[in-house]
Amino acid sequence: MAVDIVMPQMGESIFEGTITKWLKKPGDKVERDEPLFEISTDKVDAEIPSPSAGVLKEIKVGEGQTVPIQTIVGVIDAAGSAAASSAPAPAKTAAPAPAPAKAPAAAVPAISRPAAPAPAAAPAPSASSSSTSERIHSSPLVRRMAKEHGIDLATVEGTGAGGRISKQDIEAMIAAGGAPASAHPAYSAPSPAPSSRPAPPPAAPGVSGGQVHVALETAVPREKMYFGNYEVHPMSTMRQRIAEHMVASKRVSAHVYSVDEIDMTKVAALRAKSKDEFEKRYETKLTFMPFFVKAAVAGLRAYPTLNASLDGTNIILHKEINVGIAVALDWGLLVPVVKNADEKNILGIQRNMNDLAERARSKKLKPEEVQECTFSITNPGVFGGLFGLPVISQPNVGILGLGAIEKRPVVINDSIAIRSMCYVTLSYDHRVVDGAIAHQFLHKVKETLENWNEPVL
Repeated sequence: MAVDIVMPQMGESIFEGTITKWLKKPGDKVERDEPLFEISTDKVDAEIPSPSAGVLKEIKVGEGQTVPIQTIVGVIDAAGSAAASSAPAPAKTAAPAPAPAKAPAAAVPAISRPAAPAPAAAPAPSASSSSTSERIHSSPLVRRMAKEHGIDLATVEGTGAGGRISKQDIEAMIAAGGAPASAHPAYSAPSPAPSSRPAPPPAAPGVSGGQVHVALETAVPREKMYFGNYEVHPMSTMRQRIAEHMVASKRVSAHVYSVDEIDMTKVAALRAKSKDEFEKRYETKLTFMPFFVKAAVAGLRAYPTLNASLDGTNIILHKEINVGIAVALDWGLLVPVVKNADEKNILGIQRNMNDLAERARSKKLKPEEVQECTFSITNPGVFGGLFGLPVISQPNVGILGLGAIEKRPVVINDSIAIRSMCYVTLSYDHRVVDGAIAHQFLHKVKETLENWNEPVL
């Protein structure tokens, strides 16, 4: 009996996925729930288990290809048919993604999946797409792309399930010249000559829901990119998503940075005294991160403007405090979220973080575990960095960067003392947060850590 392998839906707002790696090849035996292939979405990378025991008979969608959810990507022979019957399967396997072969022959491309066939004779787009799109089946990502490019979603024929307009439909419209030159009236000057560089992109609209899409552009002329001895490495799907989100964040948010220095001596002494008993009693290691999370929670309670997001001209003040913790992976970066961090003690935060980090590294995270973040923390100090100036994770308005904790001589009561010191930085969106609030927040974080009084055992 043949069992279809389908592209799963990894969250309510996710309607497509990219197969990054097949863990089995045609003819291999598989067990039910054994990891079969890896996918990457806008939210998370994950291993997908086999829906049935048997033999992988056919791979229909190759590595690097992006398909809508519920697409059949392969077939399992649940009856375990003879290997001979599955031998022709490799010839049927979809061709690998063309990006690696094309890279040397063209300018470094904008990060985008191949567009679907362009619709014929699309009607002229309307600048009022934002109101129309609300009544059309589409994701927030699609609506933002349409708004950014001045496309009226009412003029787009959806090819997704139930007539849903997909990202490929919008990309096809854009490729077909669907966005009119007059979509942004502020630019009324004549079009530049064909050989001149395009005008800078217009300001991005407000961001909501944590999804941002922006075409990546390069400011370096093509002839300057390839010279001497070089290798071309196509960006992974995750690297493309990170690049899109970081470029979009710099375009969307007015980044400003503040720096402070914290005396971590009291916390360092408490951790050193308690870490062995903590690990023995709770079977988990005690790091510095839960102390910083608790201090950030204290700051967010005192200054809730930083526990916010911006949607157009609306400031959304979140009642929950959900702290995203950046996790460095061998293949990229994820920001799993400690939900309701204000309701957890040191042990609860540490266990939650360890669990999320472990499953991030083993590609076991669920999409909802990287969503609904209201404030973020990143820790370049763990790699020896003195401090960093991180990019805000959209749609947040602030991110706390932690430097290395190291002993330095400092002046205390007119005397020089050796203390465990740490630089912290706050990147904040000046559209929402003013400098006074940012520095008051940092002072609250500093005060909480330097006067720590919460037990850990």
